[in-house]
Amino acid sequence: MGIQPESNQLQRRLALLDDDAHRALLGQGLRGIERETLRVDGKGQLARTPHPVELGSALTHPQITTDYAEALLEFITPAEHDISVVLHHLDAIHRFAHSRLKDEMLWSVSMPGELPPEEDIEIAWYGKSNIGMLKHVYRRGLALRYGKAMQCIAGIHYNYSLPEKLWQLVAASEGIAEERRHALRDFQSESYIAMIRNFRRYSWLLMYLFGATPALTTSFLRGRPHKLETLSSDTLYLPYATSLRMSDLGYQNDAQSGLRPHENSLESYVTSLMAAVNTPYEPYAALGTKRDGEWIQLSTNVLQIENEYYSTIRPKRVIRTGERPVQALCNRGVQYIEVRCLDVDPFEPVGISLETGRFLDAFLLFCAFEESPLISAHEGQVHARNFARTVKEGRDPALTLTRDGMEVPLKDWALELIERIRPVAQLLDDQHNDGNVHESSLNLQKAKIINPALTPSARVLEEIRSLGSAAAFGLRQSELHAASFRDSPLMPAEEALFDELARKSLDEQAAIEAQDSGSFDDFVAAYNSSKLCSNQ
Repeated sequence: MGIQPESNQLQRRLALLDDDAHRALLGQGLRGIERETLRVDGKGQLARTPHPVELGSALTHPQITTDYAEALLEFITPAEHDISVVLHHLDAIHRFAHSRLKDEMLWSVSMPGELPPEEDIEIAWYGKSNIGMLKHVYRRGLALRYGKAMQCIAGIHYNYSLPEKLWQLVAASEGIAEERRHALRDFQSESYIAMIRNFRRYSWLLMYLFGATPALTTSFLRGRPHKLETLSSDTLYLPYATSLRMSDLGYQNDAQSGLRPHENSLESYVTSLMAAVNTPYEPYAALGTKRDGEWIQLSTNVLQIENEYYSTIRPKRVIRTGERPVQALCNRGVQYIEVRCLDVDPFEPVGISLETGRFLDAFLLFCAFEESPLISAHEGQVHARNFARTVKEGRDPALTLTRDGMEVPLKDWALELIERIRPVAQLLDDQHNDGNVHESSLNLQKAKIINPALTPSARVLEEIRSLGSAAAFGLRQSELHAASFRDSPLMPAEEALFDELARKSLDEQAAIEAQDSGSFDDFVAAYNSSKLCSNQ
């Protein structure tokens, strides 16, 4: 199989940015990380305690919140130009959290350990304000629709953007005229949507390289049928799996199974999400929105809100107060993308390594610059099938994926992609002035393709076999990481800054609750009836 040549578009855009006058633009993009992690006790059991007040308010804290469960923490870094600075922030959040967790620690694996019965998993609480109750009731709806175990899965979200000046430069070089109102904004939005299409084509590679959940505990499945193999009395696995978290055993739901937002334009993406938010789904309608006078879900539609759509990647725009995500996209276009398919790396204390971040930067820039034809419904199914094969069978030496109607070995295609990304990594290194850090990461990934035993999923499975249990592996890694954070605490000045953030967030929540007016029923009605786009 011959290597596919670089596209003309990729070559043109790389040459444009390789100019001395423009290269600095590559260093002006932003990236940030959201890391989810369960609080557990010393035995690895789900913590039954409320969100620690010492960490601040989960409703208003900018860096420490909760995701689904009260015990599922989410750490959010500020956006920075370099991933090494982002990881420094993430490390500091971890150190602060561990200093306030008393007898608890953070779970170091994406899949939870042994989970208690559903009724004993507490849904996150955000206080008595209308907006706090909206977040809580939304999560009640998630429990109703998907079960609580599925909501206890943790992941890494990677937020990525290129500077607007870069998009302006590319638009000018490609003859995009500025006469039309919003021409540059629309070009930027559609460029991010094109980037998402390429991500759909190639994201199976990320699952092979970084998937770290080849096994799970039997308690997670709650008796659901499966085709997993038994590793021990409490652990199920697949011998060649890379990420069971991203398989149909992880995030799955019948109502969403037919939901395929079109990513051939921002308009079609937004339109399909709006339809899902406004379309009733009979099984949810049968449950209603209230039970015994208590809210159990925000609506009976396919999606309660647009963020309920489970996707490996999303177009995003920072929202304003009172604004919904789709409204922000409609009104001001795409600002960045959020990659959502990464497993927590259980061998890294903060859940992701610097080398992974460097590779992601090169991979995502490749997706942004490479030609990206529209995707037909059939092609969309092919991309989804390639992804699904990789998460369940990615390390199988005989595994093939479908490309251009033909079956090609995953290994061959992966090695070819590495070489197509290489010029992008080299350009980033030329701009970075800190050695060949991006190309070095590329070579680390190439070694995993040549030798599957080097992948995180293979290493995890080897450790689980040695210890005899997925839960035992998770507990050992969590203990190791907790000890490393506690042995090297923050400097007093850094700790004081986090304490001040926590105090400020608690004050902000109290102010919101004091200023609230109107009933929660009216608040939900207004939220559900708000126009998602100005052209509705």
